[in-house]
Amino acid sequence: MNLRTIAFNNLRRRKSRLAFLVAGLLLGVATVVTLLSLTEALTMEAEHKLDNFGANILITPRTEELSLTYGGITLGGVSVDAHEIVQSDLERISTIRNSRNIAAVAPKVLGGVKLGEARALLMGVDPEVEFHVKRWWTVNGAPLKGEHDLVAGSAAAHRLGLSLGAPVEIGGETFTLTGILQETGSQDDELLIAALPTAQRLLNKPGQVSLVEVAALCGDCPVEDMVNQISEVLPEVKVAAIQQVVRTRMHALEQFRAFSLGVAGVVVLVGALVVFVTMMGAVNERTREIGIFRALGFRRGHVIRLIMMEASWVSLLAGVLGYFGGMGATRLILPLLAEEHPHLVWNPLLAVGAIALALVVGMAASYYPALHASRLDPTEALRAL
Repeated sequence: MNLRTIAFNNLRRRKSRLAFLVAGLLLGVATVVTLLSLTEALTMEAEHKLDNFGANILITPRTEELSLTYGGITLGGVSVDAHEIVQSDLERISTIRNSRNIAAVAPKVLGGVKLGEARALLMGVDPEVEFHVKRWWTVNGAPLKGEHDLVAGSAAAHRLGLSLGAPVEIGGETFTLTGILQETGSQDDELLIAALPTAQRLLNKPGQVSLVEVAALCGDCPVEDMVNQISEVLPEVKVAAIQQVVRTRMHALEQFRAFSLGVAGVVVLVGALVVFVTMMGAVNERTREIGIFRALGFRRGHVIRLIMMEASWVSLLAGVLGYFGGMGATRLILPLLAEEHPHLVWNPLLAVGAIALALVVGMAASYYPALHASRLDPTEALRAL
């Protein structure tokens, strides 16, 4: 009979203690796996959403501003040599080195139009891109489909007296108001939105756009590099990163990860404490058994190896079960937290990490009880007999 057989028989004989030890470690490992896998899945979803909620790079015409001041009085500014952006030039954006990080390119043309005696700001957009990027837009009615469809902001519709389905006369052409944007609290409420080619025709700006919003993917998000690359292929325009959006999104994701790791650490410590207390109780209960082993010639190292072998088997079992239990819990919880497209990632590195974590925590928590068991006096067993 060797140490491996003794350890296995002891675990098999004391099934209730085995179940308690496995449950303590399993709960900790499963919690860590659940939190980390949820964090990964929700981070992917958050990145996907953030990539589609607005732009983080803005392309505008390069202008020279001449400030008019005299005697401390500001008379305003004048834009010198301002030109619209040529729409065909935007194809160069797809040639930059980090083009794979571009989620969407949304060109716009802006200009004032007259509706009877009133004036309004008309914005021409690519409907498929614009309404996909700005998912916070909620349209009462239908978005743009045909070239004579029109969508109005809530404030513009109220000010101009427009209603769904009503004809709208702009520049000698008749449009149908197919949708009204719900109030956003931004300048979008004052817009009239039409298809890009139609707006370019009405504003007499064929093949030109006033500004371009670029949504960059957030996974590795080299926004500053992308700004420089776009500036190189489009030297005649001004390219700027909206730093606040980028920094806010990355900070939110980092905070979420830090919170998950903190909770996971607390749960692991509780699991280690459960293992420590249980193993100490087991050692105290096995005082006579360990004393007999010492009396039969087992050395202190043998006793430590015996206890640690039992702890390693328990930890290994808890790590495997904890990984699958945590992934199962993630599968149940994820649809409740993710609003759309929940994607469960079976990461093999997480499985290896879960088993390694269980082994490290279980064996570390069992080391002192094993050391305590090795110090028991063999005469204790002889007196008990």
